[in-house]
Amino acid sequence: MEQSRLWTKEFVINALINFFVAVNFYLLMVIVSDYAIKEFGSAPSEAGFAASIFIIGALVVRLFAGKLLVHIGYKETLALGVITGLVMTLFYYGVDNVFLLYVVRFWHGASFGITTTASATIVADIVPRNRSGEGIAYYSLSQILATAIGPFLGMFISQHGSYNMMFTVCAIASAISIFMLPFLSLRKKELTAGQMQEMRGLKLSNLIELPVIPIAVICLIVFMCYSSIISFLAVYAQEINLVEAASFFFMVYALVVLISRPIIGRVFDARGENTIMYPAILIFATGMLLFSQSNIGYQLLFAAVFVGIGFGAIQSSALAIAVKITPSHRLGLANSTYFTFSDLGMGTGPLLVGILIPYLSYRGMYAVVAVILLVCLFLYHFLHGRTLNSKIREASLDIPS
Repeated sequence: MEQSRLWTKEFVINALINFFVAVNFYLLMVIVSDYAIKEFGSAPSEAGFAASIFIIGALVVRLFAGKLLVHIGYKETLALGVITGLVMTLFYYGVDNVFLLYVVRFWHGASFGITTTASATIVADIVPRNRSGEGIAYYSLSQILATAIGPFLGMFISQHGSYNMMFTVCAIASAISIFMLPFLSLRKKELTAGQMQEMRGLKLSNLIELPVIPIAVICLIVFMCYSSIISFLAVYAQEINLVEAASFFFMVYALVVLISRPIIGRVFDARGENTIMYPAILIFATGMLLFSQSNIGYQLLFAAVFVGIGFGAIQSSALAIAVKITPSHRLGLANSTYFTFSDLGMGTGPLLVGILIPYLSYRGMYAVVAVILLVCLFLYHFLHGRTLNSKIREASLDIPS
C-alpha cells in the first residue's frame, strides 16, 4: 500500500518548485511580445521571436539534460536550473535593446529547460507506475495553475504597473524555488553496470528516447498551436476590444483544468490513452475555432473552457504516455525528448503565426490553427493510436479462453 502513495513530501515540494518556475515563465511569455513592440519598436515577427528564443534556449539544453540527470543526479540538476533561472531573471533589469533581450531570453530558457526536465523526471521516478497517469495529472496541475496565475499577473501588471515590477515578481518566484530545494530529499538513483555502459558516449540514443518520438511529434504540433494564444493574446484582445475578458482567460482555463485533470488521470490509467487523446484533440480544435470568432467577452471565456479541457488533457496524457513506454533508468531521456519536441512547438509557433498575421489577421491565423489541430487528430491515429489498438488486439489473442 505504501508504494501506491502519491502525495509524499517529495511529490509536493517538487510540484511547488515547478509551479514557481512556471509562473516566472508564463508571466514573461504573455507580455514579452508586447514589451518588445512598445519598448524597442519591434515588428510583430521580431516580437514573436523574443518569445520564441526562450523556448529555443530550453530546446537546446534539453538535448543534453537527460545525460546530465544520469551523471550528476536529479536534485543537483534541479538546483542548477533554478539557481541559473534566478540569475537570468535579474538580468532583465539591464536590458536596453532587443538584441540583448534575445540573449537574456535564450539563457533564461536554457535554465527553464534544465529545471523542468529535472522536475518531471523526479515525479516520474517517485510516482508508482500503475498510477502514472493520475500522478502526472496531479503534478501537472502545478504547471496549469502557473498558466493561469502567470499570465493573469502579467496582464494585470502591464495595465497597472511597470515592466520592472514584472521582473521583480518573477525574481521572487525564482527565489522561493531555491528556498525549497534543501527540503527535497531524493534517493540516489543507482544504475547497473550495463545501464551505465548503455548511457555512455555521445550518440543519438543517448540524447533522444526514440520510442517517444511519435507522441512527441503530436506534442510539437499541439504546443505550436497553444503558443499562438500565449504569445498574442494581449495584442489580439486589444484588436477585438476584449482586454478585460482576456485578463480572465487563463483563470477560466486553469479552473477547468483543475476540475477535469484528476478525472482525466484516473481514466487514463483505467482505460488507456486513446480514450483521452482523441476527444481531447477535437475539443482543443473546437476551442481554437471559438477563440478565433469571439466578439464578446463570454465567447472568449467559453473558448477558454474548451482550450482548458482539450490542451490540458493532451499535455498531461502525452507525458504519461512517454513515461509509460520508457524503462525507469531512461526516464530522464524520455522527459527530455517530450519537452524538446514540446519546446520546439512553443518556440517555432509564435514565429510562424507571426508571419501569418499580416496576411490573415489575428482571427484568420487562429482559424488556421484550429484546422491544424483537426489534421493533428488524424496524425495521432497513424503515429500512436492505431498502433496502440493493434497491440491491444494482439494481447487479447494471447489470453487463453
